[in-house]
Amino acid sequence: MSDPETSPGELPLVTLDIDGPSPRRLAVRVREGEGPPVVWLGGFRSDMRATKAAALNAWAAQNARRMVRFDYSGHGESEGRFEDGTISDWLADACAVIDRYANERPILVGSSMGGWIACLVARERARRGADLGGMVLIAPALDFTEALMWDAFPPEVRQTLERDGVWYRQTPYAPKPDPIRMALIEDGRRHLLLDANLEPGCPVHILQGMADPDVPYPHALRILERLPAQGTRLTLIKDGDHRLSRPEDIDLLVRTVAAMA
Repeated sequence: MSDPETSPGELPLVTLDIDGPSPRRLAVRVREGEGPPVVWLGGFRSDMRATKAAALNAWAAQNARRMVRFDYSGHGESEGRFEDGTISDWLADACAVIDRYANERPILVGSSMGGWIACLVARERARRGADLGGMVLIAPALDFTEALMWDAFPPEVRQTLERDGVWYRQTPYAPKPDPIRMALIEDGRRHLLLDANLEPGCPVHILQGMADPDVPYPHALRILERLPAQGTRLTLIKDGDHRLSRPEDIDLLVRTVAAMA
């Protein structure tokens, strides 16, 4: 799900070591600037060079805004194997990067799985009294391991996962299939959000394509129902797909983030 970044003058790479049972080193790029830091949270198997992240990086450069991009473990330039990762791991990665490089009222921009990670970050920060400046969620895939994977899998796929611990799913976004592990499904159940109201403590703007085959727009409506009425907006793009990377989609994203930042 990633595209090469074409903007010149790429920022230098810095690394952040994550301790714990699975020590790893994350690749991070920090653009210095003013205002609340904008943090890019990518999707499943995507990385910080993806089209939308690159567009926001260009916007930040043009407007002297602080922006932080990073790759989850097993993604992009970070250490680790993708198939070993879980939602717990990628949430820990995001929290560590935000705490280190964007702790003061960050604005989280989460794409697909990154939307779930953003909402989990919001919950973790609320528990310790740390606030957010806002969230922009693009086709947010909250609870996707359960609601969009396990619940949608036919019996033979579930049986393969339970028997072998892994199932290889063909994807149009990468040349190789996605390794879906039972450990990912089971870990995802520890982080389900849509069985209760969401209280992110900040404005939220969702951008959702109605022609999205991966995260259907009724899923965004379900998320909307869980969010507070005040400060929450949903923009539906009738012909928008999952990636929302057309020029008009990118323009909408940049304008949405700029309005919140």
